[in-house]
Amino acid sequence: MDKQILKRIMPFATDANIDKYISHLNDTMKQFAIDTPIRQAHFLAQLGHESGSLRYVREIASGEVYEGRKDLGNTSPGDGVKYKGRGLIQLTGKANYKAFDEFTGGRYGLLEHPERVEQPDLATMLAGWFWDKNNLNRYADQDDARKITKIINGGYNGLDDRLNFLKQAKAALNC
Repeated sequence: MDKQILKRIMPFATDANIDKYISHLNDTMKQFAIDTPIRQAHFLAQLGHESGSLRYVREIASGEVYEGRKDLGNTSPGDGVKYKGRGLIQLTGKANYKAFDEFTGGRYGLLEHPERVEQPDLATMLAGWFWDKNNLNRYADQDDARKITKIINGGYNGLDDRLNFLKQAKAALNC
């Protein structure tokens, strides 16, 4: 995928952010077998929504809403804020940070420094890891944006926006 295609998918992404993420996105899609136009369309559409067209790699809210959420592994005071959503798919919760840290072999110390997930290489890698871990290629192959959204979001927040990104992605990727 080149910069022009990404700009067609996310027309409000800045050129600087496209330059910052394009090589990492290509590496991530290769690493996690997001390797057909329909898979790429769904992946990039979800990232477009989740990141506000590559603008946000950290949840705007404080994360206090996640305090005490044992389902996210937030068992200690301050975990909700410390492990709030980050990355291009908004990894949330201590348990998820721990799982991603283990995937990377612990070399980034993400439990001690969760803000490192905001770096372009990790922000994109974690999106691919989450995609792969949840077998989202299967749903992309079925062109099931609702199922993908439910898994990523836990509901259908922003579904219309995600579908708009998907329409743009399908056009840009000729699928």
